[in-house]
This record gives sequence, C-alpha cells and structure tokens, in this order.
Amino acid sequence: MNSTTMAQPTVIKFFAPVIDATINALMQAVDQKLAAGQRSFTILVSSPGGSVFHGLSAYNYLKGLPADISTHNFGSVDSIGVVLYCAGRKRLCVPQARFLLHGVSAGFPQGANLEEKQLEERLKGLRIDIENIAKVVAANTGKSVGEVTQAMLDRTTLNPEEAQSWGLVHEIKAELFSAGAEVISIQYQEQHK
Repeated sequence: MNSTTMAQPTVIKFFAPVIDATINALMQAVDQKLAAGQRSFTILVSSPGGSVFHGLSAYNYLKGLPADISTHNFGSVDSIGVVLYCAGRKRLCVPQARFLLHGVSAGFPQGANLEEKQLEERLKGLRIDIENIAKVVAANTGKSVGEVTQAMLDRTTLNPEEAQSWGLVHEIKAELFSAGAEVISIQYQEQHK
C-alpha cells in the first residue's frame, strides 16, 4: 500500500444492525488496516440498533485503539447504534438523518418459566445496561447521566440540529468521504426461511 492511500482515512460503511456478525466484521476490518499501518478511520453508520453487549464492546474497543476514529451518521442511528456512533472522536451527520434513544428491553422465549431470582437478575442486568449506555452518551455529549437516562425513558428522537445542540454531533455535513478513499462495506441481510 502506498503512502498516499494511508494518508486518507479508511472508510468503513456500517449499514447494519449491531449484532455479533456485523461487529466482528467491523473489528476485523479495523484490525487488518491497523496491522497494515492505517491510523485513521471514518466509520459511516446507519443502524437500527441491536445487541447492547456488542454495541458496548465495539465502542470500548474503538475508543481504546491507537487510531483517529471519526463517525458519520448517513441515515438513522438508533438505540445501541448511538453508542457505536459515540466511538468517534469527531462525529458528523448528514442533513437528513435522525438519532433515537430509548430504554433497553429483555426478550423471553415463549413459555419461559423464570424464578423470582432469575427475574431479579434480568432486571439488574437491564438497569446496568441502561446506566452504561447513559454513561457513554453523557461522556461524549456533556449531558448528565440523569439527562440521558430520562431521554432514553422518553424515547427521544433527535434531528441533526437537535443532536448538534446536544453535543452528540460536531458537524452537519453531506459529503461522506473524499474521492479515491478506500471503502469497506459491512451490511447484513436477514436470511429468510
């Protein structure tokens, strides 16, 4: 790879839910480029959300890397996707986009029987997930954990200007990347049975 290619950030288009397969693909793409000497990444994000476990793991991983990470909302960043978006040191957004903050839910298989202690454990886990998500958003916006938690409970939707006034978005910008940039695409299609 020549030095002009490395001077530009690697662009990763994450147009997918936050699940094991897509987060593994994202981390693998970043790992490969880091091993090749890349230290600048732009992650384009449009996601309906998904797994809290995978979203928090990806956020912590990307924040801890010896690399310059920018994120750019190019559609909708919902739920745990907001946490992934917060991994960017610089956070951009197209003019026609949205962000959705909401609480965390727990799924139960049909016919599941849970004892009281199992329900308490599940509830404690949900509370910790909400707290961790609120801490991430608060740390990256200047909002308090309480304000973010309330916004989640209120199922808050923000347009780009509102997200910018929140401190979530640094700049509203339609252009996603420069001509000639390398783009790695991470997408997911549900397998229909």
